[in-house]
Amino acid sequence: MKTTRLPERYDCLAPDGSEIRLLGATKRGSMVHCTLPAGKTSLAVAHHGVEEIWYFLEGQGQVWRKLGESEEVVDASPGVSLTIPAGAHFQFRNSGDMPLRFVLMTMPPWPGDEEAYRVADYWPVRA
Repeated sequence: MKTTRLPERYDCLAPDGSEIRLLGATKRGSMVHCTLPAGKTSLAVAHHGVEEIWYFLEGQGQVWRKLGESEEVVDASPGVSLTIPAGAHFQFRNSGDMPLRFVLMTMPPWPGDEEAYRVADYWPVRA
């Protein structure tokens, strides 16, 4: 058993460039708090084998997802939940003036940065 409080500083940057704060992990899944600063766009990536469930807490943005022939852009705001299946291409951006924040569950637990691989960006990313 473990209890965690949200850290003030992020623990690491995700392969997509977002700020990750580790919340907890078990043998079957892991949970993190993710932040994308105002005006930023993530890199587009896909995952080899993990799938995720996202729940937005704060801010405004959009998420692009593509799996096979299915492709969509959804608005992200507090109360919205979405899934990222294994193999889906995805990218997200903050369209507001405050950080875009959400929690996400990863199943199985995040195995390391080699899990994510770059795919073609849907939106341009500025360096």
